[in-house]
Amino acid sequence: MTLRPSLALLLALVLPVAHAQAQAPAAHEDEGRKSSTLPLEATPNQADAAQLSARFLTRFHYDAKPLDDVMSAKIYKAYFDMLDGEKVFFTQADMARFEPLKTKFDDAIWNKDLSGPFSIFNLYVQRAIDRMNYARELLKKGFDFSKDESYDFDRKNAAWPADQAALDDLWRKRTKNDWLRLKLAGKSDEEIRKTLDKRYSGYIERVRQLDGEDAFQTFMNAYAETTDPHTDYLGPRAAQNFDIAMKLSLEGIGAVLQARDEYTQIREVVPGGPADKSGKVHVGDRIVAIGQGTQGPMTDVIGWRLDDVVDKIRGKKDTTVRLEILPADAGLDGKHELVTLVRKKVSIEEQAAKKKIIEVKDGDVTRKIGIIDLPTFYSDFGARREGDKNFKSATRDVAKLLGELKAAGVQGVVMDLRNNGGGSLAEANELTGLFIDQGPVVQVRDARGQVEVQGDDEPGMAWSGPLAVLVNRGSASASEIFSAAIQDYGRGLIVGEPTFGKGTVQNLVDLDRFAQGDSEKPQYGELKMTIAEFFRINGGSTQLKGVTPDILFPKNGDEKDFGESTYDNALPWTQIQPAPYGKVADLAAYLPQLKAMHDARIAKSPAWQLMLDELAQYKKMRAQTTVSLNLAARQAERKRQDAIQAAFRARHKAIDGTDGGLAADEPTLDDGLNANERSLKAELKQEKEAKSARDPELQETAHILFDAIGLIKANPKLAAEVLPYGGKFSTTAAVTPAEKPATQPR
Repeated sequence: MTLRPSLALLLALVLPVAHAQAQAPAAHEDEGRKSSTLPLEATPNQADAAQLSARFLTRFHYDAKPLDDVMSAKIYKAYFDMLDGEKVFFTQADMARFEPLKTKFDDAIWNKDLSGPFSIFNLYVQRAIDRMNYARELLKKGFDFSKDESYDFDRKNAAWPADQAALDDLWRKRTKNDWLRLKLAGKSDEEIRKTLDKRYSGYIERVRQLDGEDAFQTFMNAYAETTDPHTDYLGPRAAQNFDIAMKLSLEGIGAVLQARDEYTQIREVVPGGPADKSGKVHVGDRIVAIGQGTQGPMTDVIGWRLDDVVDKIRGKKDTTVRLEILPADAGLDGKHELVTLVRKKVSIEEQAAKKKIIEVKDGDVTRKIGIIDLPTFYSDFGARREGDKNFKSATRDVAKLLGELKAAGVQGVVMDLRNNGGGSLAEANELTGLFIDQGPVVQVRDARGQVEVQGDDEPGMAWSGPLAVLVNRGSASASEIFSAAIQDYGRGLIVGEPTFGKGTVQNLVDLDRFAQGDSEKPQYGELKMTIAEFFRINGGSTQLKGVTPDILFPKNGDEKDFGESTYDNALPWTQIQPAPYGKVADLAAYLPQLKAMHDARIAKSPAWQLMLDELAQYKKMRAQTTVSLNLAARQAERKRQDAIQAAFRARHKAIDGTDGGLAADEPTLDDGLNANERSLKAELKQEKEAKSARDPELQETAHILFDAIGLIKANPKLAAEVLPYGGKFSTTAAVTPAEKPATQPR
């Protein structure tokens, strides 16, 4: 989000997979963080960054609170929740030992003495390694599965284990459950011991690779997120990844990497990137060494942290990197291959807007409905500020897709914002402008109580025909701004679940700009700080309440654990005066009819009923927090679950000829494995099947638009009421917003 030209106002985004591509220092053979040396200690830069962050948070935060003993106690709780939220590492004795620090974290930050929080992190590392070693010892003995005992795996509200004996018993049950899961999946005792020992030893290695940067980031996020749920501290590396997520591009080789065993593996090759064009890098290949330039030394990266490997592969455009690769189809002793690549700017299209067309048939009538899937409200702020005419922008991309959909003859458009967690406020504002002529879109109130109205000043629309916006609980922030404006104007139908309820605005503060230092390399990180709250043009806030759809779909049950209302320190709902605006259409003229037609259709839809039954089963499984550790009881339960899943697969097969997104050769029940323990090939195949599975919610939304179009065509008077501006705009004669001059948000 951008409210001022000097700083980028951003909403929370998550970069789910590391993209290999930014500054890579000259290689040295001993580089990397293969193992940390305890005890970890804070650096002077980290102490400075903590104090600098506190100055901003206590003065410029939207709901600024003093950093005192009261705040210290909150940070203390948040810190332990982040380190050991399940209460499986620390005991009550440990907590008693650290109790004096409960009111000392404020002093630690102001006095630039972080020894207290670092001592807690050091003990966490020791405890985690100790617990994994204890579990490995248990594997040698095996377990008795004839006993009637259970394991409670949901420990968020549990008490800390009373003593070492209680902690040992907890880990005995935890390890026993890991063994039982594999046993139920058909693994032999020998296979189970091998799998679990490898899992636990791998966990130990990853914990040993934690360093001072991890400790500091965790502590600072405990402080930042105590102020409100969406304020975060981003270390230099996290800040770089956040920037990449917003602009959907980076400079590198064009590959998505993941850690698997001791190797860094190619998970995806980005089309058109250097890796793809070389023809020598393939999915499943393992990177064993990296060299900088055409002649630099090769650095062995086996066993390295993923982010360290990514750092060495990213680099400035037109520089060279060499990869020593163990091909996917080669064994561990296979022949290595050397690949030389020149880094380029790579676009991350996976998170970019996409389109498709659904043909809805009802009786003898078939209509084309255009679908635009927008995963995030992205924008390359830097390129835009520098005047790059081709800067990456969600609005520009959607405008282009709308033009293509109109050319294809669609009669309605669905904006699919499910699980779109937000992004740029400017993009939400301008994207709304594609669907209205002119007018306010959102109101922003800062910490001083001053309200600024932002809106669309450019005349014309890219799409003036029937519109629906599909949302769910994961639709947040910028998604809620867009959806709320469309709803307040009467511009389109909002369909789906109530949204997340995030109504706050964050400012990205580069701490290096305010620190005293002459290093060109980022050292202090960035603070993503809440500085304002946005309001609908009708005066209401989306904070806590979110956006309630005009046509509601069933909730998936996640609202108890997911959404703004689940945060203890969420800001309250408030309202302000409405902005001066007028509805462009009145959907009430046909909304009751559309609801009735929707209800009648889903009542006899096998696909919809199957979705409801699967949802009910999902909620039932989520509500379960305890499992039996008795083999016979678990076998009986697995048999029941297998019958349920088999019935679901049969119903999917009867409806659309698929297995509901599950590959035929993939397990339908728990296989006892962690994600990185399954074959990459099988994992990617299952993801592909899931993406191609039938989507009842999207299909039904398209059908609702089908109904709306039918009602409009049959009644010219109705059309004048429900289409924008009395239907005077043509869907084939709209302006092209991609060609509008870029305007600075007001």
